[in-house]
Amino acid sequence: MTRQYTTGNASISFETPVFIQSCASIVSQKEGEGPLGSCFDSVSSDPLFGTDTWEAAESTMQKKAAALAIEKAGLDFSQIRLLFAGDLLAQTVASSFGTADLGIPFYGLFGACSTMGESLSLAALCTAAGYGQHILCATSSHFASAEKEFRFPLGYGNQRPFSATWTVTGSGACILNTAPPGEKSPLRSGNGCAAITGLTAGRVMDYGLKDSMNMGGCMAPAACDTIARNFSDFGRKPSDYDAVFTGDLGSIGQKILLDLLSEQNIQLSPIHKDCGILIYDNPSQDTHAGGSGCGCSAVVLASYILPKVVSGEWKRILFVPTGALLSKVSFNEGDSIPGIAHGVVIEHMEV
Repeated sequence: MTRQYTTGNASISFETPVFIQSCASIVSQKEGEGPLGSCFDSVSSDPLFGTDTWEAAESTMQKKAAALAIEKAGLDFSQIRLLFAGDLLAQTVASSFGTADLGIPFYGLFGACSTMGESLSLAALCTAAGYGQHILCATSSHFASAEKEFRFPLGYGNQRPFSATWTVTGSGACILNTAPPGEKSPLRSGNGCAAITGLTAGRVMDYGLKDSMNMGGCMAPAACDTIARNFSDFGRKPSDYDAVFTGDLGSIGQKILLDLLSEQNIQLSPIHKDCGILIYDNPSQDTHAGGSGCGCSAVVLASYILPKVVSGEWKRILFVPTGALLSKVSFNEGDSIPGIAHGVVIEHMEV
């Protein structure tokens, strides 16, 4: 069992790190055509993934990502103690339908696009407390299912403002373990691997914004709050991290975040990266402000971030998936769109 220490008013540090044993990323063609295309485990040319509906496609994608992460870890389904998973759809149906026949005890989560940070946080706490040796984290999003759920059916052909982001069709999964990955694991480079050493829980931040076509603006205050509290709680400054990754603020949300942090005398620009900006090539892919969705930060973490931490190129990074906590009901009733962001400290470890 790993001893945990509360740090500040919202953070936790682990005396012994929680190791990331394996990871997997599944995406569709548009994501495969972007700058990170060669990094993903699987790129499908069929956005329906062999199914008849967008929702079933997302469930299939999440099941494949979970199964691949388990396979990479050299495990079978019966060895996974718990599964923390979620998505953007009502009642998290992509996750529950997608993982139903895996036979793994399941906790369904909703943190909007911050869900990968939420699942990693809860899984790390459970692993550190000794409640399971192998715990699976997974999430997904699909462009078509999200448009159908929150905006307009694709056949409507509506125009999107330049502040809008493009929901990533993708699913990412990670397995956490009390021990480091084996020598033959893809997440092991010599004696190096990646581990979670700290967490900063997000707070719901509501600045009264109501524009669902500007998710970056809605989520930026939450990202600012979590990043600033992480620095304060751990007694760190930007130079203590090689990179700080937000989930899907996009180009507009990134500017707002940097301005808000600058007001607190935190200059994050040299090390800040956003998964929504990294995953697509704009303007050639015409995603406007960038990528978004639960799958955005999850697939970038699994395909791009973790390998660089494992290799030692980055010694310590802060992973901050961001989420807009709206529903189609709250939006249609004219409510504002609160945001949330969860911080996960991931470090290179020599074992």
